[in-house]
Amino acid sequence: MPQPELPRDRDLDPIAVSQRLIAIDSVNPDLVPGAAGEHAIAAWCSGWLARQGFEVHRLEDRRGRPSVVGIARGTGGGRSLMLNGHLDTVGVVGYEGDPFGGEVRDGMLFGRGAFDMKCGIAAILVAAARASATGLAGDVIVTLVADEEFGSLGTEEVLRPYRADAAIVAEPSELCLTVAHRGFAWFEVELTGRAAHGSMPEQGVDAIAHAGLVLRALDELRGRLESAPAHPLLGHGTVRVSMIRGGEDAATVAPSCTLTVERRTLPGEAPDAVEAELAALLGRLAAETPEFTARLTRLVARGAFEADPEWPIVRALSGNAERVLGRKPTRRGEPFWTDAGLILEAGIPCLLIGVEGGGAHADTEWAEVESVHRLTDILTGTITDFCG
Repeated sequence: MPQPELPRDRDLDPIAVSQRLIAIDSVNPDLVPGAAGEHAIAAWCSGWLARQGFEVHRLEDRRGRPSVVGIARGTGGGRSLMLNGHLDTVGVVGYEGDPFGGEVRDGMLFGRGAFDMKCGIAAILVAAARASATGLAGDVIVTLVADEEFGSLGTEEVLRPYRADAAIVAEPSELCLTVAHRGFAWFEVELTGRAAHGSMPEQGVDAIAHAGLVLRALDELRGRLESAPAHPLLGHGTVRVSMIRGGEDAATVAPSCTLTVERRTLPGEAPDAVEAELAALLGRLAAETPEFTARLTRLVARGAFEADPEWPIVRALSGNAERVLGRKPTRRGEPFWTDAGLILEAGIPCLLIGVEGGGAHADTEWAEVESVHRLTDILTGTITDFCG
């Protein structure tokens, strides 16, 4: 079903654009089977960008999961800037009120995705249109991506054909500059034992008992991580077991047990090094424990992110934030991972700034209206300075 356009006089109103985005169901179908996905919201954003004179490209390696790239070509000789935001949201089951209503009340804009991160997308769109209309030397590249809430397939797809001199990700940040965040890696540890009757456990090899040894060794690793010098913004790396399953029945020695291990990492802790750390831990247990058999499998790994304070994009964004806020912006790190990690891995200097609000993934979600206007002004000035 076609999504209605905004009246022309509201096309560059970031609140009106935010409300229109919130009204479009874009729940990620990898989180909620059968959900709407990004098709409708990508179509609406493509139309909006085209009306503002952007060159519009649609990427869709995975059918039904489109991302949109809008490019305002510069006159030449300037730096290019990528602006990144994700179109998908988490689910709406249990949401209090209308998740697609976009109601403004007491200075807050409510709805699923208001905070995470449709108001950020609105600020990107309006800022990119306002700044590019002034006639910039460098290209402005708007990337509105699918699937950030699950597998980041959209940003991965965008980064294959597109590059820029710098990037800004408009994830919610309370108008702070997010200049670092942790990475993460998930592993599966499969322990193989030998079944035996529960009345004669000495005839078997108890995989659950061996899992206990792994848990103890991981706890020792956690202690070492916490005793290392803390990162000034991110603290310490972490390790934990998120899932465990094993055994066949109450009367049988467990022939197998599987642990899912999560390792949150700091800048400088590469995924390969983290995997080697766990492999060494299991190797020591195998050397010390008769018939200990374990197989380690990496499920997914994403590197940590940290910006250099001297990058031109950091200086430009910081200066414009200070201009709009009337004070130096706070710089902070996040414990969670974002697509900025992928952008930096692609060799593009980047950082994050987004709206104030709350309720990400919760039963009520909102963004502060004034912060949407402020973010739009900060981004407009930054694009003008960086690409001019």
